[in-house]
Amino acid sequence: MKILVVDDDKTFRTMVKAVLEEEGYEVTTAENGVEAWEGLQENKVDMAILDVNMPGMDGFQLLRKIRGDNNLKEMPVLMLTIRAFADDQVHGYESGADDYLTKPFANDILLARIKVLARRILKRNGD
Repeated sequence: MKILVVDDDKTFRTMVKAVLEEEGYEVTTAENGVEAWEGLQENKVDMAILDVNMPGMDGFQLLRKIRGDNNLKEMPVLMLTIRAFADDQVHGYESGADDYLTKPFANDILLARIKVLARRILKRNGD
């Protein structure tokens, strides 16, 4: 399974990539929404993990573009953010996020949520 990780914080992006690769996932990264959107047009990924606060195009804007694209609209999306307020989480879900995780988080929680979203992909593909 190929996962896109989008975060403007290089250290955080690298850490998430390492955690996911250790579990056997193929990971591609982008540092902002614009770069991620361009990459999504060129390369197929199965799932995306998006930071909310990014320059250029934030995670919510990127999520709206994903949900509006016929080829990407079914892709599971996990939002990651430091925003822990209920309003921010509600906005994330209303924008089309499948899950929402606030930073900081335990790696095992991230992996558990990825596995839940991966089961959705398997169901959708009939596996």
